[in-house]
Amino acid sequence: MTNPDRLSGLDSSFLHLERDSAHMHVAGCMVFSGTAPAYEELIAEITARLHLVPRYRQRLAFVPLGQGRPVWVDDPHFNTTYHVRHTALPRPGGAAELKRLAGRVFSQALDRDRPLWELWLVEGLADDRFALLSKTHHALVDGVSGVDIATVLFDTSPDPMPVAPPDHEWVARPLPSKAQLLADALLERSTAPKEIVRGVRATLRGPRAVAGKVGQAMAGLGATALAGLRAAPPSPFNVRIGPHRRFTWGEGDLAQFKSVKNSLGGTVNDVVLAVVAGALGRYMRLHGHLTGDVVLKAMVPVSVRADIERGALGNRVAAMWAPLPVGMTEPVERYLTISRAMEGIKESGQAVGAQVLTQLSGFAPPTIMAQAMRIQARQRLFNLVVTNVPGPQRPLYVLGRELQAIYPMVPLAENTALGIALMSYNGRLDFGLVSDYDALGDLETLAEELRSSIEELVAAAGAAPTPGPPRAPERSTVRALR
Repeated sequence: MTNPDRLSGLDSSFLHLERDSAHMHVAGCMVFSGTAPAYEELIAEITARLHLVPRYRQRLAFVPLGQGRPVWVDDPHFNTTYHVRHTALPRPGGAAELKRLAGRVFSQALDRDRPLWELWLVEGLADDRFALLSKTHHALVDGVSGVDIATVLFDTSPDPMPVAPPDHEWVARPLPSKAQLLADALLERSTAPKEIVRGVRATLRGPRAVAGKVGQAMAGLGATALAGLRAAPPSPFNVRIGPHRRFTWGEGDLAQFKSVKNSLGGTVNDVVLAVVAGALGRYMRLHGHLTGDVVLKAMVPVSVRADIERGALGNRVAAMWAPLPVGMTEPVERYLTISRAMEGIKESGQAVGAQVLTQLSGFAPPTIMAQAMRIQARQRLFNLVVTNVPGPQRPLYVLGRELQAIYPMVPLAENTALGIALMSYNGRLDFGLVSDYDALGDLETLAEELRSSIEELVAAAGAAPTPGPPRAPERSTVRALR
């Protein structure tokens, strides 16, 4: 039987992707109204709820000689105060000071010898506010399940909800020896094929369903290979990166994004991609780059987590490759081009193919997986990551203080100097931009261009007529998807 504490192939890949200059943690800056709680009060509140997320008390144990994927084990030295930090901003305690602190905190790697998360309590914000900076390694949690975990750690009303205490006091299980880790990995590898055979026998009871699923999966794999293996075009966002980060953010109105997709057709995610393409095009032209018919390539993570799995830790994500026609200056044309292209991508089965690949990675020998992830990181398969995570559409609270905004951060891969993450929350659609510190010294300029791109598309969509029947994708988009 598979060890439930062993990392999946996808979770393990995020460890292999990590470098001194590319740390694989997801993060966020959360701003609250009201006076900051006392550090001891926050520690007590988190400690009282940790039994709801037991993985947060566990660290990695690595199999000797790389003969198996790591497993989660209880940390016998776990101490909440190590993971929950306390700091304050210098005066005047404005957005600039908080962004500078967030960039510095997000630049620091998590210690693999301890549970892979941190939470920073930040005092000193102006206007009677405080912030929490969160960091969690991607091997532990993806964006969608992270939102669900947040609802466990937060309250849905100003009055803190009582949390049922654990059945018993937490006591760390004994750590496995290296010999035991190796033996368990080898035993699991030899017995897993039996489980595969059982699964095949079960599915063969419905031959038609099996044939349909196999056909769908093969078509998806083909679409993923065609879309993902073609190198992305050169751009100022694809350079060697260092260990330091800049972080900034902006705010959006979720209702505005929905009004655009209601007016022009498509999805909220299409609106996100269209405003990102508009902002990147503006930024590139501002710096003297020719955009013309340039179509950048965004890696867009999509959740393949079933509803029954909501709240579970670990990664259940696949990837789609989205075209960003940065040379299109007319906002409605740009939006319709992206929307049609994304519809074609969905019909091609890219997400299905990516999911199959992530499942197969669970059976790849760890050494092969490590090399594959390193090769993937060195290739320019995409220009940047754009991720849009749906969050709770009602207010959240910590110790009676209301959460005002969530600014998310997506990690930077090797040779990728820019990442854009968006999260909806309580009618807002906030975005976080992270960049290599040296490669994009004017990240605030890009944030301003993103705000301008949102305003431009909202205004154009309001004046645009109802869209007619779909047209064929533009030639530049077709090239991007080949």
